[in-house]
Amino acid sequence: MKLLLINPNTSDAMTAGIAQSAQAVAAAGTEIIAVHPTFGPLSIEGHYDEAFAAAGVAEQVRLAQAQRPEGIVIACFGDPGLEAAREATSAPVLGIAEAAFHAASMLATGFSIVTTMTRTCIIAERLVQRYGFEHQCRGVHGTDIAVLDLEDGGEAMTRQIEDVARAALSRDRSGAIVLGCAGMSALCQTLTERLGVPVIDGVAVAVKFAEALAALAASSLTSSTEGIAALPLARVQADAALPLGAGVNP
Repeated sequence: MKLLLINPNTSDAMTAGIAQSAQAVAAAGTEIIAVHPTFGPLSIEGHYDEAFAAAGVAEQVRLAQAQRPEGIVIACFGDPGLEAAREATSAPVLGIAEAAFHAASMLATGFSIVTTMTRTCIIAERLVQRYGFEHQCRGVHGTDIAVLDLEDGGEAMTRQIEDVARAALSRDRSGAIVLGCAGMSALCQTLTERLGVPVIDGVAVAVKFAEALAALAASSLTSSTEGIAALPLARVQADAALPLGAGVNP
């Protein structure tokens, strides 16, 4: 089984780290194909960054069609370009935020989100509303750790995330923590052990959900192609974003 893992930012180091976390939980027969856009921000820390990242996700879905991935994971907590990706392929496409919310709601009666910059909390809050998890999500909390700083890691950073998570569990009366950045995936096991509650890494659960949906496709359970989920109309197929990328072939 081939799963396409798209890191919507353009950091090589973060793409490699996310791919490692994904492969660690993948089934023995699953190949993780990790990519990032040819253009766009090095990190996604606001709506402006997210707009370019969404175009980059669409680019990578298009370029990957020749490889015929059986599932696609968008490895950014803002789920940029999720709906566009679902229009562009018949394979199941999962965003890590949507997957994490579903998993957390199955494991606890309420969960808190711990993310990177406080300025991005509004993005997570709006996703909670869009996906219908207002009753399960009890709070969104920023650590004010920049996304690219997660690449270096270290105990001080881990402790900072742990402290915010511990305070969130108490303040929100939550039973689980959702990590609000794909770059935090390597910390999941450590934080689970220290906090004593389920800590949900959206990358891991999205990979497992994608594997399950891809396997079910053998029994004809495939993505819908009705309405807005249909393939993009031919008249709007012009690749307006491609001039932003270098060396992209149609």
